[in-house]
Amino acid sequence: MKKLISLAVASALTCGIALAKEVKIGAVMPMSGPLAAYGQVTYLGLELANKLQPTLANGDTVKIVLVDNKGDKVETATATTRLISSDKVTAILGALTSTNTAQTIAIADKKKVPVIASVATNDKLTAKREYANRVCFTDSFQGEVVANYAKEQGYKTAVVIVDQAQVYSLGLAKAFQNAFKKNGGKLLKKIMVTSGDKDFKAVVSQVKSLNPDFMFLPLYHPEASMIARQSKQLGLSKPMFSGDGVANQTFIDLGGESVEGYMFTDFFDYSNPPSKKSADFVAFHEKETGKAEMNSFTALGADTYNVLIAAMNRCEDPTDSVCVNKEIKNTTNFDGVSGSITIDKEGNATRSAVIKEIKSGKAGFKATVNP
Repeated sequence: MKKLISLAVASALTCGIALAKEVKIGAVMPMSGPLAAYGQVTYLGLELANKLQPTLANGDTVKIVLVDNKGDKVETATATTRLISSDKVTAILGALTSTNTAQTIAIADKKKVPVIASVATNDKLTAKREYANRVCFTDSFQGEVVANYAKEQGYKTAVVIVDQAQVYSLGLAKAFQNAFKKNGGKLLKKIMVTSGDKDFKAVVSQVKSLNPDFMFLPLYHPEASMIARQSKQLGLSKPMFSGDGVANQTFIDLGGESVEGYMFTDFFDYSNPPSKKSADFVAFHEKETGKAEMNSFTALGADTYNVLIAAMNRCEDPTDSVCVNKEIKNTTNFDGVSGSITIDKEGNATRSAVIKEIKSGKAGFKATVNP
Protein backbone atom coordinates (compact mmCIF):
# COMPACT_ATOMS: atom_id res chain seq x y z
CA MET A 1 0.00 0.00 0.00
CA LYS A 2 2.80 2.43 0.95
CA LYS A 3 4.49 1.66 -2.36
CA LEU A 4 1.25 2.44 -4.25
CA ILE A 5 0.83 5.75 -2.40
CA SER A 6 4.46 6.67 -3.12
CA LEU A 7 3.97 5.86 -6.79
CA ALA A 8 0.80 7.96 -6.90
CA VAL A 9 2.55 10.95 -5.30
CA ALA A 10 5.50 10.61 -7.65
CA SER A 11 3.16 10.38 -10.62
CA ALA A 12 1.30 13.51 -9.51
CA LEU A 13 4.54 15.45 -9.09
CA THR A 14 5.73 14.31 -12.51
CA CYS A 15 2.46 15.42 -14.11
CA GLY A 16 2.70 18.77 -12.36
CA ILE A 17 6.21 19.31 -13.67
CA ALA A 18 5.15 18.23 -17.14
CA LEU A 19 2.23 20.67 -17.14
CA ALA A 20 4.41 23.64 -16.17
CA LYS A 21 5.85 25.34 -19.24
CA GLU A 22 8.05 28.22 -20.28
CA VAL A 23 6.26 31.43 -21.21
CA LYS A 24 8.15 34.00 -23.26
CA ILE A 25 7.82 37.77 -23.05
CA GLY A 26 9.75 40.06 -25.36
CA ALA A 27 11.91 43.08 -24.57
CA VAL A 28 12.98 45.59 -27.22
CA MET A 29 15.69 47.84 -25.79
CA PRO A 30 18.60 50.00 -27.07
CA MET A 31 21.40 48.00 -25.45
CA SER A 32 23.97 49.56 -27.79
CA GLY A 33 24.18 52.79 -29.78
CA PRO A 34 23.56 56.39 -28.64
CA LEU A 35 20.60 55.48 -26.39
CA ALA A 36 22.27 52.51 -24.68
CA ALA A 37 22.41 54.36 -21.35
CA TYR A 38 18.60 54.24 -21.25
CA GLY A 39 18.21 50.68 -22.45
CA GLN A 40 20.73 49.16 -20.07
CA VAL A 41 19.27 50.64 -16.89
CA THR A 42 15.69 49.86 -17.98
CA TYR A 43 16.50 46.26 -18.84
CA LEU A 44 18.19 45.91 -15.45
CA GLY A 45 14.77 46.59 -13.91
CA LEU A 46 13.25 43.76 -15.95
CA GLU A 47 16.03 41.38 -14.92
CA LEU A 48 15.72 42.17 -11.22
CA ALA A 49 11.92 41.90 -11.30
CA ASN A 50 12.23 38.55 -13.08
CA LYS A 51 14.66 37.32 -10.39
CA LEU A 52 12.16 38.23 -7.69
CA GLN A 53 9.22 36.72 -9.59
CA PRO A 54 10.48 34.12 -12.09
CA THR A 55 7.27 32.09 -12.28
CA LEU A 56 3.57 32.67 -12.78
CA ALA A 57 0.91 31.68 -10.27
CA ASN A 58 0.29 28.44 -12.22
CA GLY A 59 3.95 27.44 -12.00
CA ASP A 60 4.96 28.43 -15.54
CA THR A 61 8.48 29.83 -15.87
CA VAL A 62 8.80 33.31 -17.37
CA LYS A 63 11.61 33.85 -19.88
CA ILE A 64 12.53 37.34 -21.10
CA VAL A 65 13.69 37.38 -24.72
CA LEU A 66 15.79 40.53 -25.23
CA VAL A 67 16.49 42.04 -28.65
CA ASP A 68 18.78 45.07 -29.05
CA ASN A 69 17.19 47.65 -31.36
CA LYS A 70 20.32 49.85 -31.20
CA GLY A 71 18.00 52.84 -30.77
CA ASP A 72 17.04 52.55 -34.47
CA LYS A 73 13.53 52.56 -35.95
CA VAL A 74 14.25 49.91 -38.61
CA GLU A 75 16.00 47.67 -36.07
CA THR A 76 12.98 48.11 -33.80
CA ALA A 77 10.61 46.88 -36.52
CA THR A 78 12.84 43.87 -37.19
CA ALA A 79 13.12 43.05 -33.50
CA THR A 80 9.37 43.31 -32.92
CA THR A 81 8.55 41.10 -35.91
CA ARG A 82 11.05 38.48 -34.77
CA LEU A 83 9.70 38.38 -31.23
CA ILE A 84 6.14 37.89 -32.44
CA SER A 85 6.72 35.55 -35.40
CA SER A 86 9.71 33.47 -34.28
CA ASP A 87 9.80 33.64 -30.50
CA LYS A 88 6.00 33.61 -30.08
CA VAL A 89 6.06 36.03 -27.14
CA THR A 90 2.87 36.74 -25.19
CA ALA A 91 3.68 40.44 -24.76
CA ILE A 92 6.43 42.96 -25.45
CA LEU A 93 8.09 45.41 -23.05
CA GLY A 94 9.80 48.46 -24.56
CA ALA A 95 11.01 50.08 -26.75
CA LEU A 96 11.87 53.17 -24.63
CA THR A 97 11.82 56.21 -26.95
CA SER A 98 8.39 57.25 -28.21
CA THR A 99 9.50 57.00 -31.85
CA ASN A 100 10.67 53.40 -31.52
CA THR A 101 7.85 52.37 -29.19
CA ALA A 102 5.33 53.64 -31.74
CA GLN A 103 6.99 51.36 -34.29
CA THR A 104 6.71 48.35 -31.95
CA ILE A 105 3.07 49.14 -31.17
CA ALA A 106 2.13 49.54 -34.86
CA ILE A 107 3.33 46.00 -35.57
CA ALA A 108 2.17 44.35 -32.35
CA ASP A 109 -1.29 45.92 -32.49
CA LYS A 110 -2.05 44.16 -35.79
CA LYS A 111 -0.99 40.83 -34.27
CA LYS A 112 -2.97 41.44 -31.05
CA VAL A 113 0.15 41.30 -28.90
CA PRO A 114 0.07 43.70 -25.92
CA VAL A 115 2.89 46.19 -25.45
CA ILE A 116 3.75 47.92 -22.18
CA ALA A 117 5.99 50.96 -22.57
CA SER A 118 8.20 51.92 -19.67
CA VAL A 119 9.18 55.52 -20.44
CA ALA A 120 7.60 56.45 -23.81
CA THR A 121 5.64 59.59 -22.95
CA ASN A 122 4.27 60.93 -26.26
CA ASP A 123 0.54 61.60 -25.87
CA LYS A 124 -0.46 60.04 -29.20
CA LEU A 125 1.34 56.76 -28.56
CA THR A 126 -1.75 54.85 -27.44
CA ALA A 127 -4.29 56.63 -29.65
CA LYS A 128 -6.40 54.13 -31.64
CA ARG A 129 -4.04 51.31 -30.61
CA GLU A 130 -5.93 48.66 -28.66
CA TYR A 131 -2.82 46.76 -27.56
CA ALA A 132 -0.77 49.79 -26.45
CA ASN A 133 -0.13 50.45 -22.75
CA ARG A 134 2.36 52.33 -20.58
CA VAL A 135 3.36 52.74 -16.93
CA CYS A 136 4.85 56.25 -17.32
CA PHE A 137 3.08 59.60 -17.40
CA THR A 138 2.35 61.43 -20.66
CA ASP A 139 4.00 64.54 -22.09
CA SER A 140 0.89 66.63 -21.46
CA PHE A 141 1.24 65.95 -17.72
CA GLN A 142 5.02 66.38 -17.80
CA GLY A 143 4.69 69.66 -19.74
CA GLU A 144 2.25 71.00 -17.16
CA VAL A 145 4.62 70.10 -14.32
CA VAL A 146 7.41 72.18 -15.90
CA ALA A 147 5.09 75.08 -16.81
CA ASN A 148 3.63 75.21 -13.30
CA TYR A 149 7.10 75.16 -11.76
CA ALA A 150 8.11 78.06 -14.04
CA LYS A 151 5.07 80.02 -12.87
CA GLU A 152 5.92 79.35 -9.21
CA GLN A 153 9.45 80.67 -9.82
CA GLY A 154 8.13 83.82 -11.49
CA TYR A 155 9.54 82.96 -14.92
CA LYS A 156 7.51 84.87 -17.52
CA THR A 157 9.50 84.27 -20.72
CA ALA A 158 11.03 81.11 -22.16
CA VAL A 159 12.93 79.72 -25.12
CA VAL A 160 12.32 76.09 -26.09
CA ILE A 161 14.97 74.04 -27.92
CA VAL A 162 13.35 71.16 -29.80
CA ASP A 163 14.76 68.07 -31.51
CA GLN A 164 12.79 67.97 -34.77
CA ALA A 165 13.81 64.32 -35.33
CA GLN A 166 12.18 63.00 -32.13
CA VAL A 167 8.42 62.78 -31.56
CA TYR A 168 9.18 62.76 -27.82
CA SER A 169 10.78 66.19 -28.11
CA LEU A 170 8.10 67.62 -30.38
CA GLY A 171 5.27 66.35 -28.18
CA LEU A 172 6.77 67.52 -24.91
CA ALA A 173 7.61 70.93 -26.38
CA LYS A 174 4.00 71.38 -27.51
CA ALA A 175 2.62 70.28 -24.14
CA PHE A 176 4.87 72.71 -22.29
CA GLN A 177 4.13 75.55 -24.71
CA ASN A 178 0.35 75.18 -24.25
CA ALA A 179 0.59 75.01 -20.45
CA PHE A 180 3.11 77.86 -20.23
CA LYS A 181 0.95 80.20 -22.33
CA LYS A 182 -2.13 79.20 -20.34
CA ASN A 183 -0.27 80.25 -17.20
CA GLY A 184 0.39 83.68 -18.72
CA GLY A 185 3.94 82.95 -19.88
CA LYS A 186 5.40 84.13 -23.18
CA LEU A 187 7.34 81.84 -25.50
CA LEU A 188 10.02 84.00 -27.13
CA LYS A 189 11.14 81.39 -29.64
CA LYS A 190 11.18 77.70 -30.48
CA ILE A 191 14.60 76.74 -31.84
CA MET A 192 14.89 73.52 -33.85
CA VAL A 193 17.89 71.17 -33.63
CA THR A 194 18.42 67.58 -34.82
CA SER A 195 19.65 64.46 -33.03
CA GLY A 196 23.37 64.04 -33.65
CA ASP A 197 24.13 67.75 -33.92
CA LYS A 198 27.39 68.71 -32.19
CA ASP A 199 27.77 72.46 -32.67
CA PHE A 200 25.15 74.53 -30.84
CA LYS A 201 27.03 77.82 -30.67
CA ALA A 202 24.57 79.53 -33.04
CA VAL A 203 21.68 78.25 -30.92
CA VAL A 204 23.29 79.55 -27.73
CA SER A 205 23.91 82.93 -29.36
CA GLN A 206 20.23 83.17 -30.31
CA VAL A 207 19.17 82.43 -26.75
CA LYS A 208 21.60 85.07 -25.40
CA SER A 209 20.12 87.72 -27.67
CA LEU A 210 16.55 86.79 -26.69
CA ASN A 211 17.43 86.86 -22.97
CA PRO A 212 14.60 84.61 -21.65
CA ASP A 213 13.89 83.99 -17.99
CA PHE A 214 14.64 80.31 -18.51
CA MET A 215 15.25 77.60 -21.13
CA PHE A 216 13.23 74.43 -21.66
CA LEU A 217 15.08 71.62 -23.44
CA PRO A 218 12.84 68.58 -24.13
CA LEU A 219 15.85 66.64 -25.44
CA TYR A 220 17.79 63.46 -24.82
CA HIS A 221 21.03 63.63 -22.86
CA PRO A 222 23.61 63.80 -25.72
CA GLU A 223 22.25 67.07 -27.15
CA ALA A 224 21.13 68.56 -23.83
CA SER A 225 24.56 68.05 -22.23
CA MET A 226 26.34 69.67 -25.19
CA ILE A 227 24.03 72.67 -25.17
CA ALA A 228 24.69 73.10 -21.44
CA ARG A 229 28.47 72.89 -21.98
CA GLN A 230 28.49 75.33 -24.89
CA SER A 231 26.21 77.73 -23.00
CA LYS A 232 28.75 77.86 -20.18
CA GLN A 233 31.59 78.39 -22.67
CA LEU A 234 29.78 81.33 -24.28
CA GLY A 235 28.73 82.91 -20.99
CA LEU A 236 25.01 82.06 -21.16
CA SER A 237 23.73 81.56 -17.64
CA LYS A 238 20.01 80.84 -17.58
CA PRO A 239 17.97 78.31 -15.61
CA MET A 240 17.64 75.13 -17.68
CA PHE A 241 14.89 72.53 -17.39
CA SER A 242 14.35 69.24 -19.25
CA GLY A 243 12.01 66.28 -19.16
CA ASP A 244 12.82 62.67 -18.34
CA GLY A 245 15.07 62.46 -21.42
CA VAL A 246 18.04 63.51 -19.28
CA ALA A 247 17.18 61.32 -16.30
CA ASN A 248 20.43 59.36 -16.17
CA GLN A 249 23.93 59.65 -14.76
CA THR A 250 25.42 59.80 -18.26
CA PHE A 251 23.87 63.24 -18.73
CA ILE A 252 25.59 64.47 -15.58
CA ASP A 253 28.90 62.85 -16.56
CA LEU A 254 28.79 64.46 -20.02
CA GLY A 255 27.65 67.85 -18.76
CA GLY A 256 30.03 68.08 -15.81
CA GLU A 257 29.99 71.43 -14.03
CA SER A 258 27.85 72.87 -16.84
CA VAL A 259 24.75 71.06 -15.57
CA GLU A 260 25.08 72.22 -11.97
CA GLY A 261 21.62 73.53 -10.98
CA TYR A 262 19.97 71.90 -14.03
CA MET A 263 16.44 70.66 -13.30
CA PHE A 264 14.31 67.93 -14.85
CA THR A 265 11.15 65.91 -14.38
CA ASP A 266 11.43 62.24 -13.52
CA PHE A 267 9.25 59.30 -12.53
CA PHE A 268 10.92 58.17 -9.33
CA ASP A 269 13.60 58.92 -6.78
CA TYR A 270 15.34 56.02 -5.06
CA SER A 271 16.01 58.09 -1.92
CA ASN A 272 12.25 58.63 -1.48
CA PRO A 273 10.61 55.24 -2.18
CA PRO A 274 6.81 55.66 -2.07
CA SER A 275 6.02 52.29 -0.44
CA LYS A 276 7.54 49.30 1.36
CA LYS A 277 7.50 47.31 -1.89
CA SER A 278 9.46 50.10 -3.54
CA ALA A 279 11.95 50.31 -0.66
CA ASP A 280 12.42 46.53 -0.75
CA PHE A 281 13.19 46.66 -4.46
CA VAL A 282 15.72 49.46 -3.97
CA ALA A 283 17.41 47.30 -1.30
CA PHE A 284 17.38 44.27 -3.63
CA HIS A 285 18.92 46.41 -6.40
CA GLU A 286 21.74 47.43 -4.05
CA LYS A 287 22.30 43.82 -3.01
CA GLU A 288 22.47 42.61 -6.63
CA THR A 289 24.47 45.48 -8.14
CA GLY A 290 26.46 46.81 -5.18
CA LYS A 291 25.10 50.30 -5.95
CA ALA A 292 22.83 52.22 -3.60
CA GLU A 293 21.75 54.68 -6.29
CA MET A 294 19.03 53.35 -8.58
CA ASN A 295 17.96 54.96 -11.85
CA SER A 296 14.28 55.79 -12.28
CA PHE A 297 14.25 53.90 -15.60
CA THR A 298 15.18 50.75 -13.65
CA ALA A 299 12.08 51.26 -11.50
CA LEU A 300 9.89 51.74 -14.58
CA GLY A 301 11.41 48.67 -16.24
CA ALA A 302 10.52 46.61 -13.18
CA ASP A 303 7.01 48.03 -13.20
CA THR A 304 6.37 46.97 -16.82
CA TYR A 305 7.35 43.41 -15.87
CA ASN A 306 5.35 43.34 -12.63
CA VAL A 307 2.21 44.85 -14.18
CA LEU A 308 2.41 42.30 -16.99
CA ILE A 309 2.88 39.33 -14.62
CA ALA A 310 -0.07 40.49 -12.49
CA ALA A 311 -2.23 40.70 -15.64
CA MET A 312 -1.12 37.25 -16.84
CA ASN A 313 -1.95 35.77 -13.43
CA ARG A 314 -5.51 37.07 -13.74
CA CYS A 315 -6.03 35.11 -16.97
CA GLU A 316 -7.03 31.44 -17.05
CA ASP A 317 -4.54 31.05 -19.89
CA PRO A 318 -1.62 33.44 -19.23
CA THR A 319 -0.56 33.19 -22.89
CA ASP A 320 -3.93 34.47 -24.11
CA SER A 321 -2.77 37.85 -25.37
CA VAL A 322 -6.31 39.21 -25.70
CA CYS A 323 -7.07 38.45 -22.05
CA VAL A 324 -3.67 39.71 -20.92
CA ASN A 325 -4.18 43.03 -22.71
CA LYS A 326 -7.64 43.39 -21.15
CA GLU A 327 -6.22 42.74 -17.68
CA ILE A 328 -3.37 45.22 -18.19
CA LYS A 329 -6.05 47.86 -18.78
CA ASN A 330 -7.77 46.74 -15.57
CA THR A 331 -4.69 47.68 -13.54
CA THR A 332 -5.89 49.82 -10.62
CA ASN A 333 -3.80 51.33 -7.81
CA PHE A 334 -1.01 48.88 -8.56
CA ASP A 335 1.73 49.07 -5.93
CA GLY A 336 4.64 49.64 -8.31
CA VAL A 337 8.31 50.19 -7.63
CA SER A 338 7.95 53.73 -8.97
CA GLY A 339 4.68 54.41 -7.16
CA SER A 340 0.95 53.72 -7.48
CA ILE A 341 -0.13 53.04 -11.08
CA THR A 342 -3.61 52.95 -12.58
CA ILE A 343 -3.98 52.16 -16.30
CA ASP A 344 -7.12 53.27 -18.15
CA LYS A 345 -8.96 51.77 -21.12
CA GLU A 346 -6.73 53.76 -23.48
CA GLY A 347 -3.64 52.17 -21.95
CA ASN A 348 -2.45 55.38 -20.29
CA ALA A 349 -1.20 55.52 -16.71
CA THR A 350 -2.27 57.89 -13.97
CA ARG A 351 0.72 58.42 -11.67
CA SER A 352 2.88 61.04 -9.98
CA ALA A 353 6.03 62.79 -11.19
CA VAL A 354 9.07 64.07 -9.31
CA ILE A 355 11.25 67.12 -9.90
CA LYS A 356 15.01 66.78 -9.48
CA GLU A 357 17.89 69.25 -9.39
CA ILE A 358 21.55 68.49 -10.08
CA LYS A 359 23.83 69.52 -7.24
CA SER A 360 27.48 68.56 -6.78
CA GLY A 361 27.30 66.05 -9.62
CA LYS A 362 24.20 64.25 -8.32
CA ALA A 363 20.51 64.47 -9.19
CA GLY A 364 18.68 65.24 -5.96
CA PHE A 365 14.99 64.96 -5.10
CA LYS A 366 13.17 68.31 -4.97
CA ALA A 367 9.42 67.62 -5.03
CA THR A 368 6.67 65.12 -5.88
CA VAL A 369 3.88 66.28 -8.16
CA ASN A 370 0.61 64.33 -8.12
CA PRO A 371 -1.86 64.29 -11.03
